[in-house]
Amino acid sequence: MSNNSVTLHRVLKASPGKIYRAFTEAAAIASWLPPYGFVCTVHQMDVRVEGTFKMSFTNFTTGNSHSFGGKYLALKPGEFIKYTDSFDDPNMPGEMPTTVWLKQVSVGTDIKITQENIPLQIPAEMCYLGWQDSLEKLAKLVEPEIPDA
Repeated sequence: MSNNSVTLHRVLKASPGKIYRAFTEAAAIASWLPPYGFVCTVHQMDVRVEGTFKMSFTNFTTGNSHSFGGKYLALKPGEFIKYTDSFDDPNMPGEMPTTVWLKQVSVGTDIKITQENIPLQIPAEMCYLGWQDSLEKLAKLVEPEIPDA
């Protein structure tokens, strides 16, 4: 385990419920969670307390991938998500708790994310850059209001 951690904060022009869905629907999370240059495959996702998930990120340039999974520890629709991540690679040991807070504000949602115990092989600043990519992609998913025709 390490003390490597990141904290991110954004305000998005979308409702807390819509952002919560982006974290809890497999097709949605696959579209925004991997940083630019990676694609995501969600292998399994059981969104409930004590439910588990498994996914992999593939580097589009090299074709190399890494898989990881975790467990949902706490869920409060539209407000709070806490889950763990663990890499399948034994060279990247430990469990990373990730916590997401969603708060309705006048222009949309205030979102705060912390990820702790990032393996030492991943510098915190590299993880932070990856999350910035992911949050930019999240905004592009949840902020448009596209009516059905």
